Amino acid sequence: MPQEYLIGLAGGLSIGVAAVLLMVLVGRIAGITGIAFNGVFQPMSHPWAVAFMVGLPLGAFAWHNLSETPVPAFDLPMAWLIAGGFVVGVGTRLGSGCTSGHGVCGIGRLSPRSIVATLIFMTTGVLTVFIRGLLS
Repeated sequence: MPQEYLIGLAGGLSIGVAAVLLMVLVGRIAGITGIAFNGVFQPMSHPWAVAFMVGLPLGAFAWHNLSETPVPAFDLPMAWLIAGGFVVGVGTRLGSGCTSGHGVCGIGRLSPRSIVATLIFMTTGVLTVFIRGLLS
């Protein structure tokens, strides 16, 4: 098995274990957007949320430094990135959750709305990549 698959497997297992531990120990679903908005902006009521959100970029930073993997470059103006984040936030609110909440935790709980939401996320992503490829 190529090393890339093992890295992906280890990452997926880490996400799964973290989601299960958060549910078992704290009683919360590991939906990143929900944790960011409900936990980090009210840190006194959810101190674990701050650690969770700080650990996400620190984990990526550590991985890129330890593995010497190049950091991806974004060749877009900052305004486009901010607008994209805003659109994702609106979609997350309309969809009652994000890809991590629905895709990792919701499907694991066999939630019908999470299964439908994840199918929509994935279909939209595939179509976006396909259309972007046609326009390139």
